[in-house]
Amino acid sequence: MRRSRCGFTLIELLVVIAIIAVLIGLLVPAVQKVRETAARIQCQNNLHQIGLACHDYHGTRQSFPPGYYATAVYPDTYPGWGWGAFLLPYLEQDNVYKQIDFSAPVQSSAVAQVMLKAFVCPVDTPPTMPFQLTDAALAPVCLAAPSSYAATVGPDADEADAAIGSGIFYRNSHTTFADITDGTSQTVMIGDRAWSQVQGTWAGAPSGAIARAGPRNPWPNATASAAVLVLVHNNWSYHTGGVNLLFADGSVHFVHDITGDGPTHRAFWAMGTRAGGEVITDIDY
Repeated sequence: MRRSRCGFTLIELLVVIAIIAVLIGLLVPAVQKVRETAARIQCQNNLHQIGLACHDYHGTRQSFPPGYYATAVYPDTYPGWGWGAFLLPYLEQDNVYKQIDFSAPVQSSAVAQVMLKAFVCPVDTPPTMPFQLTDAALAPVCLAAPSSYAATVGPDADEADAAIGSGIFYRNSHTTFADITDGTSQTVMIGDRAWSQVQGTWAGAPSGAIARAGPRNPWPNATASAAVLVLVHNNWSYHTGGVNLLFADGSVHFVHDITGDGPTHRAFWAMGTRAGGEVITDIDY
């Protein structure tokens, strides 16, 4: 009697391998898309909570918080505490808020080093511990916790370290809803601006500090004012195809690709002004 043998031929094995490869090729993009969607939703939730905090602050103080608080002669940013610090009680971080002496400089406070998930986008790659801020000569200023979000000082022409801005947040700003004559649904407050592109911190603008390019910035030697309050665009976000933006009415929208210098790009910058009188029709939510 001949004993039958169980097994696969080489051709059968190759067919199975080919089928598995095809299935993996179909599955991996689907998994990546699910992950991207989940990360985008988490980022939108972060901005939604920040938006609620802004509205709660306005309800209590009758204005939005300043972009950063300065008592020193311009352009010094001292003491430099920023909008993120002022929102802490409304982000369930009252214990952190109570440790801040807003009359003392950011760089003298250990509170600036507290890592807060509310200010970190899940697709960003910030450090897992406080990072070193330096001055123009690369001398250390202080350690600070990172932030993936920036507030709007205005359109591209407005500088974050200017005495005033045409957006909602700038030096010692106290913008009210009544000041936003462009409409709260047409005006951006805060949005994506990855730490790995520009090394920002939620604490504010430490006196003398310079915001440097992050590790994924294509211009590694670029610098900016420590008062990193800029309207962001999708070059600074790692969400595929666009950027998450928080509007003054509290809504959060994913704005699709707005690169270039066409009508869509100009409309995007127009969303940074609170009273510019622009008519915005070219933005794709």
